[in-house]
Amino acid sequence: MPLNPIDQLAVNSASLPRVYRRYFSTALQKPADGGQVQFTLKFRLSSNDTWKWVNEHCGAQDGEICFQPKQALEDLGDFLQNYSPEFSIYSVESETPHTQLWSLTAKVTAAKEKASGFADTSLGTPRDFARWFSLVRIWTPWLAPEHGQGNFSPSQDAILACFLRKDGLHLVLLALSGVDEVSSVFRADGHGNVIVHSRNDSTREGNIRVIAAVGASCNSAIAAAMYHARKIVRGDDSMSTEVKEEMALAPEKGVKAEWMENWYDGLTYCTWNALGQDLTEQKIFDALDILKEKNIKVTNLIIDDNWQSLDNPGEHQFIRGWTDFDANKEGFPRGLKHTTTKIRDDHPNIQHIAVWHAILGYWGGVSPTGNIAKHYKTREVRKANSRLVGGPITVVDEEDVPRMYDDFYRFLLQSGIDSVKTDAQFYLDLIDDADDRRRFMKTYQDAWTIASLRYFSIKAISCMSLIPQIIFHTQLPTDKPRLMVRNSDDFFPDIPSSHPFHIFTNAYTSLFTSHLNVLPDWDMFQTSHPYSSYHAAARCLSGGPIYITDTPGMHDISLIRSMTAQAPHPNSLQSFRTIILRPSTMAKTIEQNIYTAYHETLFLRVGGFHGASGTGTSFLGVFNVSETPLRELVHLSAFPGIGSNLEQEYIIQAFTTGEISDSISLNSSLPIINLALESKGWEILAAYPLLFSSSSPGSSDLSSSPTMPPRKGTQVAVLGLLGKMTGAAALASAPSISEDPHNDGFVKIGIESKALGILGIWTSSLPVMDVGKDVMVTMQGRGVPEKFVKQKEAEKKVLEIDVEGAWMEMGLKQGWESTVGVEVWIRGS
Repeated sequence: MPLNPIDQLAVNSASLPRVYRRYFSTALQKPADGGQVQFTLKFRLSSNDTWKWVNEHCGAQDGEICFQPKQALEDLGDFLQNYSPEFSIYSVESETPHTQLWSLTAKVTAAKEKASGFADTSLGTPRDFARWFSLVRIWTPWLAPEHGQGNFSPSQDAILACFLRKDGLHLVLLALSGVDEVSSVFRADGHGNVIVHSRNDSTREGNIRVIAAVGASCNSAIAAAMYHARKIVRGDDSMSTEVKEEMALAPEKGVKAEWMENWYDGLTYCTWNALGQDLTEQKIFDALDILKEKNIKVTNLIIDDNWQSLDNPGEHQFIRGWTDFDANKEGFPRGLKHTTTKIRDDHPNIQHIAVWHAILGYWGGVSPTGNIAKHYKTREVRKANSRLVGGPITVVDEEDVPRMYDDFYRFLLQSGIDSVKTDAQFYLDLIDDADDRRRFMKTYQDAWTIASLRYFSIKAISCMSLIPQIIFHTQLPTDKPRLMVRNSDDFFPDIPSSHPFHIFTNAYTSLFTSHLNVLPDWDMFQTSHPYSSYHAAARCLSGGPIYITDTPGMHDISLIRSMTAQAPHPNSLQSFRTIILRPSTMAKTIEQNIYTAYHETLFLRVGGFHGASGTGTSFLGVFNVSETPLRELVHLSAFPGIGSNLEQEYIIQAFTTGEISDSISLNSSLPIINLALESKGWEILAAYPLLFSSSSPGSSDLSSSPTMPPRKGTQVAVLGLLGKMTGAAALASAPSISEDPHNDGFVKIGIESKALGILGIWTSSLPVMDVGKDVMVTMQGRGVPEKFVKQKEAEKKVLEIDVEGAWMEMGLKQGWESTVGVEVWIRGS
């Protein structure tokens, strides 16, 4: 069929030439009965050339479109066939619109003495699906995505399985664990059936629990399943009495969301890759001194592995045991308190110091001959073989775990430590014997949670903890402050192939972890590295923390500045702290790409959002994870949070090139960006909603109503801080725009920023303005000198306001408020 061509401007990597390309569109007839349609293209370069099939010419696969049915299917049997009669199935009410939900239960035998009870129960075969995606336990502590187009065939145990049906609906299966000592995962039997593999550590017969959800979108079906899982966990009364009591005291101890942002939003330096495993206090001092010389002001410091006192010197870390609370004498001769005191004295910018430790003490547990074993009852447990060393390990026994954690964290607090990174939590799932699993699984989780709340106000990082029992017992419930949780396997600086997959894994794992009561942590990285900007872009988008682990002296200052900004300390003159610009929602793979496998030669698209629906900024991170240059079309609808108002206009800016599109809407003839990236290439696209001045003075109108078309006139978009990867995340609230009743013809824009820098404002009428006469800016009620306000040279519609320069010259002082207020008057068109 003929296609209609439209000329289009491409947004390319900075190293590629600026070119124009042609975009073709056509309408495909929807089949009367819906279902899946495949299509391909035939093309020729000129009228004299021969026609070529695109799949034969460049190896592209056929396109696939799945048309959703007009009438909903209502029975689980319409989606699963031949499931075991052992399952009891209940249709339950969903909290997510346009989804259906079922709860499935079956029985698993009780444990006998040290042997857990096991069951393999078939869920049958998903009906009429085109593709599947699952999150598998790539090894015990971590999850990773797997994809397929044929039979369901994950290579490892899965906890989440999603199926794109040929009718465009999505079937989601969730294996629930952590209730009644039962854990479950999904396996394949080689014939397309989904098998629920369950383990029961209780001495009573247990309940297998699976949740099935169907929705018009995969994200909505996942959300429905996770919301219902939270109800089940809540009904299990998973919080111990001690956790509830500690939570009741949390408000008195200042455990507040806004206060915790000082922990979440600070730039962090970690010693792990930076200083190696032979850690000493002098190495830490020297590294921090170099950061100071380079004017890199980190807010948080993590003293990672190898500071602790251990037995078996010179042996492999996995067979070394923890001996004492204080640091080892070889690297920290005057003790941990001396180290932290000197750090805080020499580097007042460091507000929080964390130390690493394993959930059971150390990789090799507790030394049976150390001081800890002398003060607390211990027990030897059998540990299953894994990638690490198996065999027996000594741990603090059940009855003394709460006391040990209380004593340890009190010691740390007295030693100047106010946060922790608690690693190797998957060891709890490596314990072999059922009786020991019952003794320790929840005991260690709860003791750690209580002590973290009591002493550190939950300033804690949970690492290597994506095991089913911890996910559903500790990380899913919303009855305690949000916890920072590592979202993937490590950053491996010396394995080039690991870096694209690291970003890919985090983006897909976040489809699941974004529904937990956690802040996903995409791990540390190095700023002076071949993939440094690749990782930096992903961390900025993630919505989680940013840690750097640079080798001392090897720092990319420009890259660090693109991730961070300086924020004035409340009620302090000329005093600043370094913050990251963290979007308010957690990033994840966008809906359209959920079923795209890593090996497919397509962009990884990661979506995030900052602000309120209808007025916030949508971010789309695009990463080339393939080994070849790629070009793709990016539609406006791919940006998260773009509403249903077809007339709402946006501008889109590419971070690496600075290019800004003309205003577009979903109703535009061309709501498309053509993006080209080289291998290892990346781009962050930001979609800003246009604000329109109101016809009534003193009011604002963001034109976000889905029923009202926007008025033309002065169009404005507040870009946030320029030169920052996620500069719009500096905005503390939605900008306001109104006609000023006191200045006839002027439009007033009110902005609250979390940090200082170059503030950017796009306005349609700027090219015909005289900035000196038609623009006025104030901060804290005082006029900003004209030299700090100018038109951006490369983009004539962008006004640059040097808020940081003006703040310094004007000698402004931050009050008790946490934001910087800027008011801008622009003469209306």
